[in-house]
Amino acid sequence: MSSYINRFMSVESYGYFWEKYRPAILKLMISSIEGPQQYKFSTHEVRTANPKDKGGFTFTLTVHKRKAVNDVRSSPIAKDLLRVLQQSGKASELSDSSIYEFKLDKHFVLHVAKMDIQSEVPDNPQSIITEPLEG
Repeated sequence: MSSYINRFMSVESYGYFWEKYRPAILKLMISSIEGPQQYKFSTHEVRTANPKDKGGFTFTLTVHKRKAVNDVRSSPIAKDLLRVLQQSGKASELSDSSIYEFKLDKHFVLHVAKMDIQSEVPDNPQSIITEPLEG
């Protein structure tokens, strides 16, 4: 138990914050099948989650198959959200079949949108049926 607490209570981490809201985030992911979802965080709570972080809090994180599709290395708050999502079996299951975009805006509103994966091209391109072009 102490290693769990230490991992999420790190002074330079938003892990504890995201872990606290993980059930709400999972619900947003599930509900996003009906359309984009959002959740308003308390400004004070986000700012005090990591008092040493003087950078911006806004970010966009795109997740597919437990990995960030975009570069979030410069955003500690986005990296910690990704870590919490990677540790959740349900979030991993959801991200295996879809792409999820998480955006935290300057008003501390988290936006969650689900994007369907386009059908992939078959391994054997000769198996694609084509119509002859009329010329």
